[in-house]
Formats: sequence, structure tokens, C-alpha cells
Amino acid sequence: MNPLHEQVALVTGASRGAGRGIAAELGGAGAIVYVTGRSVAGGQTTDNVPGTIDDAAREVTARGGTGIAIRCDHTVDAEVEALFARIRADHGRLDLLVNNVWGGYEHSECKPLPFVPFWEQSLHQWEGMFTAGLRAHITASRLAVPLMLPGRRGLIVSTTANLGALPYLRNLFYDLSKHSVARLVWAMAQELKEHGVASVAVAPGFMRTERVTEAFRRAGALAALDGPGGPKETPVYLGRAIVALASDPHVLEKSGQLLEVGTLAREYSFTDADGSQPAPFRMPGTS
Repeated sequence: MNPLHEQVALVTGASRGAGRGIAAELGGAGAIVYVTGRSVAGGQTTDNVPGTIDDAAREVTARGGTGIAIRCDHTVDAEVEALFARIRADHGRLDLLVNNVWGGYEHSECKPLPFVPFWEQSLHQWEGMFTAGLRAHITASRLAVPLMLPGRRGLIVSTTANLGALPYLRNLFYDLSKHSVARLVWAMAQELKEHGVASVAVAPGFMRTERVTEAFRRAGALAALDGPGGPKETPVYLGRAIVALASDPHVLEKSGQLLEVGTLAREYSFTDADGSQPAPFRMPGTS
């Protein structure tokens, strides 16, 4: 069954992690998937973490879709414009945009976010979270919409975190950026609904990605990956959530909302790669 057969999708920031998992699941659903990022075969990868857009595109194709890798730095407007010009030339439309690119963890040596007062934080994190994150989402969305309007249908997904369900994490830049993504999604929905295009935010839990695994490795704590505080989800879970949304003919009813993967799993009856169905993520001690 290929519910997204020949649907044209773009997943930004798909060299590894969440983006690669999303792209692979879209491929398994039969989609044509453009995957973007800066890590390419034969070159240096971001922060020396494994994964390239070429790997991701091959996985999409192996799963039954069509994977197309395009190197793109989403902080460079000319490269983003060239990307969308390519999609227009190839297909004349775009059915699904997944805004997943986010540079907030870069140059951190795979260490956790610093939970320190904002006046002690480096502004390079601001650039990663807002220029390579929020602004990149806006830039891609404004170029994607004209490819959706003629068909009066389409879906824009932005991945984020549901910080409203969590305590303040003592990183002002992170808190502000993630809340800003949710507000961006809501605001876009107000303008897009009359055109039949949906805009939603999707929040996974703590995922076992290449970067997370590398962080545990560099901390000498690989055994803790399977411990109580380790990641309980894989990117497959998030990918299946986005496939479910893109396959839902009534997704416009969800436009503007922040949706949690664990909640969507119960609504659409999908599981993670191991058959489990993790609940929406909550920090220990919260409800």
C-alpha cells in the first residue's frame, strides 16, 4: 500500500536524524522525496556526525519511493530559491514540505544545551536556532506555498518541541525558538486555510538519533542509552506520524495545531520501529 504514491515532498535537514527518518517513511509510502542538507558523500559531515543527504536519498529509493538529494544551505537564500526552482521545473508542484532543518545543536561538540542564564550564552546558538531554524522555516514555506496554491491542497509540517508540556529548561534561546515555530505554524494556518493548505507543528519525544548517540558516546555513557533517562523514540515514529498526516484527507481540520507524535500514534494507530507506542514526551516529575 502506497498512500503517498507520486506525491512530491521536500524534507529539509535530512542528512541524518529526524529528517532522514521522515524521508525514509515517506519513501515507504511511495512519495517522491527531495532531501536537503549540507553533508554530502565524500565530504565532511556536520560536527563529524555520520549521515549524508546521499545516504538519505538512497534509503528513500530503497523503501519504494524516489529519493533526490540536493545540497542546500538553508541560511543562503539563493540556494533555497534554486532548490524550489528545481522542484518547480521537475514537477510543477509540491504536495508536502517538512521544515526540519535547525542548527541549534551545531558546534556544541555533541554536548547538551547549556542550561545557564541567557546573558552567559553564546550568540552562535541564537544564529543556529533562529537563522538556521525559524528563519529557514519561513523562507522555505514562502517558496513552497506558490507550488501548492494552484491545486488548492498541500501540507506544511514544522518539527519542534512541545515546551508547553514541559518546565522551563533554563535556555532562553531554545525556549523562544521552539515556541516561535509553533506560533509561526499557527499564523501561517490563518492565511492558508482558505486556500486548502494545512500548516501544523509536530513534536516528537526524546529520539535516538545519530547526534544523540554520539553525545552519549563522547560522554562515555553509551550504556545509558537504554537506561531510564535515555531516548525512548526513534525517527521512524516521527516519520510515521507525518505519513499519517499527509495521508489524511481531513488534515486541514488540524491546521494551526501543535501535535505530539505519541498522541497521533493513538489516533492513527501506528507504532515505532519496535512495535511500541511511546506516550507523548514528558520530563520526569511532570504530568
